Amino acid sequence: MVASAFTAPHVTEFLTVDVTPTIDLLAHAREHPPAGGTRVTLLALVAHAVCDALGRHPELNSSWDEERQEIVRHGRVNLGIAAATDRGLVVPNIPDAAALSVPQLAAGLGELTELARSGRTPAERLRGGTFTITNIGVFGIDAGTPILNPGEAGILALGAAARRPWEYRGEVALRDVLTLSLSFDHRLVDGEQGSRFLAEVGNALAEPGLALLSGATR
Repeated sequence: MVASAFTAPHVTEFLTVDVTPTIDLLAHAREHPPAGGTRVTLLALVAHAVCDALGRHPELNSSWDEERQEIVRHGRVNLGIAAATDRGLVVPNIPDAAALSVPQLAAGLGELTELARSGRTPAERLRGGTFTITNIGVFGIDAGTPILNPGEAGILALGAAARRPWEYRGEVALRDVLTLSLSFDHRLVDGEQGSRFLAEVGNALAEPGLALLSGATR
């Protein structure tokens, strides 16, 4: 992590989003669980939005080859999830996460968490990640400046969703709001590319119905 922090030129951008429609969708899903019983979480929806946006912004799903001095774009999204355990921080990944549906991602995230906490994560799941999500919201934290997982171009921190006064349809209302924090390697990702990616992830959480209609599901 020290090498990552002092080798890759980090840039961090923040986006605060009204995610009330997504929170309402999750509440509805809890009342009417899908077949198979997999519990869909906010993190699973964020993971889905990230995978979908990475397909249009491959710069965020790339690495820097120091030996060849060139950018390497990855054909698949191996989505890393930062997990705090009794043994410290680990970042196991879900291979080919972009090919999974929301329920499949939710199941994969549950499996990763269980394996990480028990210390049984297979070694191959700790290698080859291409993009990482860290869920700092579970600790009540709003935003941060995450450090890139070594070898990756981007990492997204998911802040806590909380009810706050927010402008809604010309009035002030209590809405569910959260902040997304995106750090990226400026050698690989320009500011415009990072901003567009972050905006797309935010839009998918603000309007989950439109994200599904646009063909985001796989």
